[in-house]
Amino acid sequence: MKHFNTAGPVNRPSAYKIDPLSRWDLEEILGLIQEEKYFILHAPRQTGKTSCLLALRDYLNNEDQYFAIYVNFEVGQVWRHNVKKATDEFVQEILGRFQDILKDDFPFHESIAYYKDLATENGLSDMLRYLSKLIKKPIVMFIDEIDSLIGDTLLSVLRQLRAGYDKRPVNFPSTIILCGVRDIKDYRIHTSNQEIITGGSAFNIKTKSLRLGNFSKDEVIELYNQHTTETGQKFAEECFDLVMKYTDGQPWLVNALAREVTYEMKENRDRSVVITTEKLEMAKERLILERQTHLDQLAFRLNEERVRNVILPMVLGNDAQPKEDDAQYCIDLGLIKKTKTGLEIANGIYKEVIPRTLTEDTQSTLPRRFDPDWINEDDTINIYELLRQFKEFWNENSSIWASSIAGYQEAAPHLVFQAFLQRMINSGGYINREYALGNKRTDIMIKRTYKKNGVYHTEKIVIELKVIYEKQKYETVRAEAVKQTADYAKFCGVQEAQIIIFDRHESQKWIADEPNEYAEYDGVKMVIWKLGTGVW
Repeated sequence: MKHFNTAGPVNRPSAYKIDPLSRWDLEEILGLIQEEKYFILHAPRQTGKTSCLLALRDYLNNEDQYFAIYVNFEVGQVWRHNVKKATDEFVQEILGRFQDILKDDFPFHESIAYYKDLATENGLSDMLRYLSKLIKKPIVMFIDEIDSLIGDTLLSVLRQLRAGYDKRPVNFPSTIILCGVRDIKDYRIHTSNQEIITGGSAFNIKTKSLRLGNFSKDEVIELYNQHTTETGQKFAEECFDLVMKYTDGQPWLVNALAREVTYEMKENRDRSVVITTEKLEMAKERLILERQTHLDQLAFRLNEERVRNVILPMVLGNDAQPKEDDAQYCIDLGLIKKTKTGLEIANGIYKEVIPRTLTEDTQSTLPRRFDPDWINEDDTINIYELLRQFKEFWNENSSIWASSIAGYQEAAPHLVFQAFLQRMINSGGYINREYALGNKRTDIMIKRTYKKNGVYHTEKIVIELKVIYEKQKYETVRAEAVKQTADYAKFCGVQEAQIIIFDRHESQKWIADEPNEYAEYDGVKMVIWKLGTGVW
């Protein structure tokens, strides 16, 4: 029985998969190999790098012009500054991989004995020279997880590979491909002497850096149709656009979402059940709440200063532009992407995970007095009661809850509100969040399905968050918010919306019971909620 794969390479008959060799420019890569180049392949975790390398290894070995070998250098990660111990691990890994391919034709024990006689910290370079003489074909070596190494160990590997470059192809691998999450220029190597060296300077022989991209919509359709062919279970046509919205084609997310909706949701194991957008939305929520390893790794990154420098302005919706290196670092991690309008969170699921992660502690400690009395008798949301409760909550507790958001206190109004909203909506419904650098806004849409007279309906509630910063005038912020909210409301297909404006520096000296204001723009009616005191 085939399945959607969410762990490890897909090079197995039991996994639905897109041909790994089709995911990159094979002609370009074969050209680089023919020219005996050393180059980089990088992409975010669980994008399919290893699957592509293994497929290329098998392709080259079947062509019989080269001897292609895949090795994984994560085995040396623990030996940060012990180069000799790390080199022992690398050589053991390399020799084991040679034996896997050549079987009894490979002199494994003789090779081990040769290495032990060397007893030098340059043993990696010496062994690659030894193996290149042993194998009668040019060696193409793929070194995976290279950027999992740190300190002197990483520096030693890069310098030993560089030292053998002029000996290729007879006395050193003809081509070496380094594979990791980041481009080599972004490696920051701290040696045992506290010297900082960049990977680019330690490995200045690389010809090119290639980045493995996400699935296209056509590839998502091809992958999901393999399940339909195998089981007969169909996906509604509109599902594919929703999958792209939630995942942007990120391979792990594409597979995890499909696995969740077709297998983990037991009611859908009946293959006569058609997968609809409503079922996909449920699967997306379950996936986020489960916080599987992939999403946990994402959450862990949010505490890094370089990541915070990029994500914080996005949450705030302000004009602050991060350093180019920090932005590129986040792109390489797969957290954000470049679009025609600037930098954005990479996909819809990450847009949900980021604020939920940042407010996880806040959500868990919110008082339980907020019962769903904001639900009307007809099961629709009473947004006025919901926001009235939040206004009361904020006026009483803003300083307390803002201090609990480590590293992101400046975004406390946005994050505390989203924590409050998430806690409320967990009883039913979904939240769509839109934020990006430079758009001066944070848009939120609550989407909730309710049943009335035996018929299911979907209600949408649009909310925009604004903050008045120092030297800003309320009238200016209000006018900007009204126009932007009207535009977003019309985009969402609603004629009413809510605007929440926080006064960051007490410029308006708002009081706790400051009355709401009302506005109308381009046919959209809006309620403006003013929250102040500037205590966060």
